[in-house]
Amino acid sequence: MNASEHVDQLIANTDDWRGKTLANVRKLILGTDKDIVEEWKWMGSPVWSRDGIIAVGNAHKDKVKLTFSHGASLPDPENLFNNGLNGKVWRAIDLFEGDEIDERAFQNLIRAAIDFNQAKAKKKTSSGTRAKAAKSKDA
Repeated sequence: MNASEHVDQLIANTDDWRGKTLANVRKLILGTDKDIVEEWKWMGSPVWSRDGIIAVGNAHKDKVKLTFSHGASLPDPENLFNNGLNGKVWRAIDLFEGDEIDERAFQNLIRAAIDFNQAKAKKKTSSGTRAKAAKSKDA
């Protein structure tokens, strides 16, 4: 099975509100940017990436958790993050039964995560280029 088939199966096997919620956030994430890649990692977690991990989704007993790997670095003007607020790197959105997500704000958060990943990758590439140039100059 490929990653998307694994996620399909997870959603189908979670046949209550959590499966519907996970399906909805998946649709929102994938609909935000056509270059987002869906992956299956860590023995059963959907992961969405673009130039680095954006978020990991999990259906827990009483919630659906979306963990943003660099959430502490992302703007969150709508205060979607409600877990991990004191952490230095990640932030999460815990969705409980009956919760509704602000789709526009959520997709803006996804875009911010993509922008962060791209800036981080660009910075890494440019610092590597400078190091190579300095090495060449010394030779």
